[in-house]
Amino acid sequence: MHSLAQDALVERFSSYTSAVEVGIGNRPAVAAALVSCGVDIVATDIVSCPVPPTVTFAYDDIVTTSEQRAPDSVYDVELVYALNLPPELHRPFRDVADTVGADCRLTTLGYDAPIVPCHPVSLPGGETLYIVESESS
Repeated sequence: MHSLAQDALVERFSSYTSAVEVGIGNRPAVAAALVSCGVDIVATDIVSCPVPPTVTFAYDDIVTTSEQRAPDSVYDVELVYALNLPPELHRPFRDVADTVGADCRLTTLGYDAPIVPCHPVSLPGGETLYIVESESS
């Protein structure tokens, strides 16, 4: 099932060659579409999640990873993104992206405001994509 917001996310992220989707859960559509666009994708979550065979899955706890001096090589990517990321994970998520020098993008659960500095971009379908600023910015 495609939505206007999903299509807009894929369009924005398809210019990257590599990405990690943090906390994929049961929503692999964006990751699968990005693979179809030639993006090398790794999906992470703290529980086992079904992903299409074209998407690599890795168990990861973003909070624990944010506390490591050097995150696992899974994060050697150009883009770290998360969809429907709860506020308590915004800082660890941003910190991991900062550590590896990746661009950082997120959407919230809809009613939550981001708790890290970012710039909102309205997407079709009513979704907002947040362009997260590096902590050193």
